[in-house]
Amino acid sequence: MSSHRAIPDRTRSTSSSSSVFSPAVLSYLKSIASGQRPLLEQQLQEIQSYASSNHHEQVSVPAGAPSSESSHEASKIPPAASTIDLGQLMNYMNSSEGDATQALVEQDLSYPISNYFINSSHNTYLTGNQLYSESSTDAYKNVLLRGCRCIEIDVWNGDSKSSSEEKSEGKKHRFRPHLPRSLSPRRSKDSLDKASPATNEHAGDSLSLPTPWVSTTTAARAEPRVLHGYTLTKEIPFRDVCMAIRDTAFVHSVSDLPIIVSLEVHAGREQQEIMVEIIEQVWKGHLVKPPPSECQQLPSPAELRRRILIKVKYVAPEKVTAQVAKVATPSMRRKKSASSSSDSDSQGPEDDQKKKRSSIIESLSALGVYTRSYHFKNLSSPEASAPCHVFSLSENKFNDVHESHGPTLFSHNRNYLMRAFPSGTRVSSSNLDPAVFWRNGVQIVALNWQKYDAGVMLNEAMFSGSAGWVLKPREYRGQRQGQNTGVSDESLGDAIVHKTLSLSVEFLAGQNLPLPIGDRKPDGFKPYAKCELHVEKPEERTNAPIEGGSKSKKGEYKGKTSTCRGIDPDFSGEKVEFCRVPGVVEVLSFVRFKVQDDEVGKDDLAAWACIRLDRLKPGFRFVHLLDATGDVSQGTLLVSIQKSLV
Repeated sequence: MSSHRAIPDRTRSTSSSSSVFSPAVLSYLKSIASGQRPLLEQQLQEIQSYASSNHHEQVSVPAGAPSSESSHEASKIPPAASTIDLGQLMNYMNSSEGDATQALVEQDLSYPISNYFINSSHNTYLTGNQLYSESSTDAYKNVLLRGCRCIEIDVWNGDSKSSSEEKSEGKKHRFRPHLPRSLSPRRSKDSLDKASPATNEHAGDSLSLPTPWVSTTTAARAEPRVLHGYTLTKEIPFRDVCMAIRDTAFVHSVSDLPIIVSLEVHAGREQQEIMVEIIEQVWKGHLVKPPPSECQQLPSPAELRRRILIKVKYVAPEKVTAQVAKVATPSMRRKKSASSSSDSDSQGPEDDQKKKRSSIIESLSALGVYTRSYHFKNLSSPEASAPCHVFSLSENKFNDVHESHGPTLFSHNRNYLMRAFPSGTRVSSSNLDPAVFWRNGVQIVALNWQKYDAGVMLNEAMFSGSAGWVLKPREYRGQRQGQNTGVSDESLGDAIVHKTLSLSVEFLAGQNLPLPIGDRKPDGFKPYAKCELHVEKPEERTNAPIEGGSKSKKGEYKGKTSTCRGIDPDFSGEKVEFCRVPGVVEVLSFVRFKVQDDEVGKDDLAAWACIRLDRLKPGFRFVHLLDATGDVSQGTLLVSIQKSLV
């Protein structure tokens, strides 16, 4: 099997302070060591094995905390195999062995790339909402260092300074009709009129398009820029984005597996030529070389280490000459892109005009070696069986295809790449439910990483500890070289065995819980723990409409504890139980833990963790928490987990 570098599990803190247990946690550990709370046989063996292998590593037992052999309580219990040394238990619980998340097994990276789920980002350049947030190269660095392997760049023309000044009057209020009043920036007209010239060159015209970026790299030309078109989002230079990607794409401690760069090209032909020049210059040594003959089989991740795959709209070479005569006029060089990635969703009488607007030059199209983007028509079109094609579907389009051709959709995604992305109406940068798409075999489910909602939490669970590429379950994979790759009518329900789940989570205690964003007073913190189970709906296995569509939402099954006080709460062993849940595929189901502050009105999120069901370990475990901003915290929950699948 091919090896890979695993991304460190972000939920585990490396600070030595985690070896200091809170009074409530220590009390429960004593009861476990003494046998008052029986251990599962499997976990008892784990502790004994860990103790014998790590006898040199000891966690000091606090003064006044007797070992299990000498405690008065333990003396009342007959000697048994379940009685263990308190120091050994503390040492075990403080290690990765005591973590509720099972380490990801080493993956086989020899399958074609269509056989993997790929950690993916949507509109990667944005730092906030889709309408008026900043764009930043740091956004690319952030997602790549967190394990993302598919990123998106929306590229537009970069105009010269003089040209932009001449056109400024014509651009005033151009996109005001596209913005509902309720979605406009929350500033009054008075505040706009009073804006100083230094911060608002055209006071009162702040709803005009962003001032074009002027190249600082050469005096003779402007270079392409990156932004969300027809919005107030700020732009950044395309060259700077490429450099940021180069510098963080293959960091040794994160991943050396390939990244896919999804290009949404709204630039004219001359600017596309500059794009190609920048790409070949900045990413030299990382670009994929075309195969000696026409692609008949996708390569594997192992064959593409430290390579950048470019996903760009494909133009057949014989059609390029004809397209030269269809060069878009200046007024056509920017099209509305409030929902970028829309190459699959253009419909109706404007189709021909949209195709003309998206003319791609041959040298740029040729960079899409194994990831050629085609306009989606249907799953029986000729391009649907081209080995290197990629279809991009919005979540709404995906739902339509699922209802009309569910089995064909699932079969297609066994052998060919598909990308799904959030609806353009998600202006707050909320997310779809990625599990709905993974369960239908979609490899690239693009999310808005700047929004820590349920979608991003499930994504964290899917890829935690991986190198950004996760091998699909066996039943979801396609064929290897030389085998039949045609579509079939085998449905999702027929392809994989669904089981019945019974899950019990007993909440014992928490320690070092982070406070909600903006809170500074632990005394006013009133935490409760919540557990949600995200599993497949019956409609996903048929062609029936999925209730709620692909909306990112709360788990179908959920429960919570009573409210406690402080950052080291004692939950007194309250249980959340899910009994005989049908239709469960363990590797594509998720358990989400949240710690929230009990307040008047909406309860603020303080911390969270999300674990793929097949990686959720039974027994007494620590759930290591991320804070509300997604950063590693010192917070943990001590829980007892029982899990059964039949």
